[in-house]
Amino acid sequence: MTDDYPGTKSNAETVLPLAFYQRPDVLTIARELLGKHVFTCIDGELTGGRIVETEAYRHEGDPSITLHLQRKAKQAQALYQPGGHAYLYTVYRVHTLFNLTTHDAEHPDAVLIRAIEPLAGIEVMLRRRGLAVVARNLTAGPGVLSQALGLSPALNGELLTGPLIWIEDAGEIIADENVLASSRVGLEYAGEAAVALPWRFRVKDSKWTSPAK
Repeated sequence: MTDDYPGTKSNAETVLPLAFYQRPDVLTIARELLGKHVFTCIDGELTGGRIVETEAYRHEGDPSITLHLQRKAKQAQALYQPGGHAYLYTVYRVHTLFNLTTHDAEHPDAVLIRAIEPLAGIEVMLRRRGLAVVARNLTAGPGVLSQALGLSPALNGELLTGPLIWIEDAGEIIADENVLASSRVGLEYAGEAAVALPWRFRVKDSKWTSPAK
C-alpha cells in the first residue's frame, strides 16, 4: 500500500468503458470488479483503491431489489439508467452506499462496492474519516469507504467514466480459487430467499474486506 500511486484521471486508456457495465449478467460484473481500481476526484482531491469486495443485486429472483425500489423510490430512479452510473443513497440517515448500475435502463440491476484496499490519497481519506493512522476501518465496509472517497448522494446518477468518479482496469485477474462467494449482508428483512443467494464476492485473505458472516 502506498500513497504514491500512479493512477490519475489522465489514464483514459484504462478507464472501464460503459460497455463493461452494460452487459446483462450482473453477477459476472460484480465478480470481475474485484481487483479493479476505483477513483474519485472530489474538490480536486484524488483518492482511490483496489476493489476487494462487492455484492450483486438483480431485478430477477432477488426480493431485496423489489423492496428497495419501494422503500427508496425517489433515489432509486438512478437504477433506471443504463449501466455505468453511480447509485448513491443513505442508510440510517448517516452512511452513504456506493452502488453502480448495470445492464440497461429497463433492468434495475446494481453492484454494491463493499470494501477497497486504499492506494491513492490516503492522507485525504484519513482526514475524511477522522483517523490518525491507516487501519482496516479506513475503507473496509460500504459506509466507511464512501466517506473515505468523499462520496455523497449529491453524486447520485453520476457517470462512472470521470471526471468525478471512475474505475480503472489495473490489469489484475483474480483466479477463482482466490474469490469467496457468500450470502449478502443485512438482507434479513427481505426474507430467506434473498439471504440465501451467494452474491457477495470477496478477495480471499484480503484484510480490507468487511467481516465474514
